[in-house]
Formats: sequence, C-alpha cells, structure tokens
Amino acid sequence: MAPRILLARHGQTEWSLSGKHTGRTDIPLLDEGRRGAKLLGERLHRAPWNGLPDVEVRTSPLIRARETCELAGFGDRASDWDALMEFDYGAYEGMTPAEIKEQRPGWLIWRDGVPGGETLDEVAARADSVVEWARSADRDVMVFAHGHILRVIAARWLGEDIAFAARVRLEPTSLSALGWAYGAPAIERWNDTGHLG
Repeated sequence: MAPRILLARHGQTEWSLSGKHTGRTDIPLLDEGRRGAKLLGERLHRAPWNGLPDVEVRTSPLIRARETCELAGFGDRASDWDALMEFDYGAYEGMTPAEIKEQRPGWLIWRDGVPGGETLDEVAARADSVVEWARSADRDVMVFAHGHILRVIAARWLGEDIAFAARVRLEPTSLSALGWAYGAPAIERWNDTGHLG
C-alpha cells in the first residue's frame, strides 16, 4: 500500500485565537491548546491508530508545533524540519486579515502574497519537499505544523496550485490524512476535531 501523510495542526495560541497571522513569531500554546494536544494524543493512541508504532514523525521547530507534538506523545520520535515552518508573512506578521484589507482592499494571501516575506513559489517549493519525502517513504508519516503550510501541503499532494489552499480550512489541533483513492492522490480525512468534542 502506498504511504499516506497524517497532518496535525498545532494547538490554540493567543494569536490563532485572535486571527493574527503567526508565521515565524514563536508563540506558545494556550492552556486550551495544551489540552487539545493531549486529547489528540489520546485519540492517536487508541484504536484504530494504536499509537502509530511504525510512523515516522517530523515537526516544525516552532514551539507551538513542537509542544503539540510532545503533548500528543510523539516528541521522542519526532525530528525538527524547517520545511514545516509556517509561511513567513513578512510585513503582515501579527496582523489580522481585516487589518491587512484596510491597507489592501480585496487582498487574498493565496493570490497576492505578502511584502517582505516568502513568495508563494517559495512556500509551494517547501510543501513540495514535504510531499516528495512522504511519497518516498516506505510507511506512513506524520507531521506537526501550522495552518497555512499544511493547507499548501494538501494542495500540492493533490497536484493543485497553491491557490487551492484557500478552499480548505484547518482548525487548531485538527487531524487530517492525505492518501490515495483509485491510484490517485486524495484527501482521506480533513480538519477532524472530533477528539476535542
């Protein structure tokens, strides 16, 4: 069976709660985010996942993703990987979409990018490296990362342009899985937060 990639978005932070773009600013989890990470771990250590004993795990080195990984019970198996860091938002770091649209009416990150940060092509290239790694694995893999980069990874897994990421939202501490259907890349599970209920 071809490998699949499990995607875990980090838990809630002060900035994700308020809708601020949080790229490279190293914001810690809130208590709610820590609780969610533990619940995600409990879910992944029960059937049908059973702790994913053979899965290879990588995490963004940013504290919110790394701590989510550790609290979920995968920290001792995880390698940090800069390719999983969030979008570098440049001048828009710490701003909400509404604040940005006051300066640039009609702005859409997936079309217009950001000044002084990563280009859309650079983000897509990082996502492509994650997809290539996952597809070359001989087993399932799992990543702990951030909302926008995970959405781009999904788009690129499906062979879509980065703009497709605008159509797939991700909540904090959600679980998603990218796999295969009829021999083609597919979304198996998306934005699943059942463990938080």
